[in-house]
Amino acid sequence: MRNIRTIFTALAAASLLASASSCGPRDRYITITGYAQGGIYSVKLNLNGRDGMLGIRPEEVRDSIDAILADIDNSLSGYNRNSLLSRFNAGESIAPDSLFLDIYRHGHDIYEKTGGIVDVASAPLFDLWGFGFSSGEFPNDEKVAQVMEASGMKRLRKDMDTVLAEKGTVSGEAMLVSPGELPKLNYNAIAQGYSCDVVARYLYSIGVKDMMVDIGEIFCDGRNPSGQPWSLGIDRPVDGNNELGADIHGIFRAPEGPHGIVTSGNYRKFYMKDGKKYAHSIDPRTGRPVTHSLLSATIVASDAMTADAYATYCMVVGLEESQKFLSGREDLEGCLIYDDNGTFRTWCSAGFTLEELP
Repeated sequence: MRNIRTIFTALAAASLLASASSCGPRDRYITITGYAQGGIYSVKLNLNGRDGMLGIRPEEVRDSIDAILADIDNSLSGYNRNSLLSRFNAGESIAPDSLFLDIYRHGHDIYEKTGGIVDVASAPLFDLWGFGFSSGEFPNDEKVAQVMEASGMKRLRKDMDTVLAEKGTVSGEAMLVSPGELPKLNYNAIAQGYSCDVVARYLYSIGVKDMMVDIGEIFCDGRNPSGQPWSLGIDRPVDGNNELGADIHGIFRAPEGPHGIVTSGNYRKFYMKDGKKYAHSIDPRTGRPVTHSLLSATIVASDAMTADAYATYCMVVGLEESQKFLSGREDLEGCLIYDDNGTFRTWCSAGFTLEELP
């Protein structure tokens, strides 16, 4: 969710604004903003689409985006007590919508691809450490071990659709592979990226070709109003740097084509206890917050949900493993900012060019 992610662009204050500049005689850029997922979202798009001017009014685009984000909130938000996710986590039988089924499939796929390092069924661990949907207390080793036993996608069936087809509804009990404590899901590692992708799919469906979707994470395609690739600022990962865009570490210019661009970091959501920092990145393999030198990871992928997931992955495994991982992936690019004895250092993969600022 937004409170654990970096926002890259300054947001417009009004709900629907026309851009002051354009790159072609028929181009008309607008900015749509609104409230969603605990913060402000911003969608910039060119009304001159793939096949000429869009045959839809800007107000209709705004209303459709608001409706999509409301549907996502009612389905997937752990902070909305009446959402499908909250009801599922409370042990109810639910009739899942397409969003709920889709993100569960993605969550299980990411779990397998990351070897369990990104685990959307680790909600109890985040709650335990005070970074989830409820406030936890500083746990002892016994409590951590107990909660780890009750967490994880390893306890759940892979195919939710089959359970739904058999029963007509889905519950935590029906999804368990063996009897035990009911599961709890937390999609914070992928939900905002997923939301960007869902909104982008809608924009493509109405003919948009130039867009930037910012819902705490970024999806962009095409060109900005100046006719150039979209430029994104990456915040400096200073502890307590909560004013978005106030302290920029560097500028990244997005490559051609559709891309998700996501930053995850350990400098906005953390607490100190006995002189030690405990950040929101929890390693499901240990059940504990990570302790390493990596401060933030910015990942570029073909979609925002994938970028979101692997930004989380890097923040769990740390600097060295992230460098090896990104160096071996042709489908991902990344920028890692880390602490070197009190000095910020930056490592970028071969295809990631960052213009660092003083």
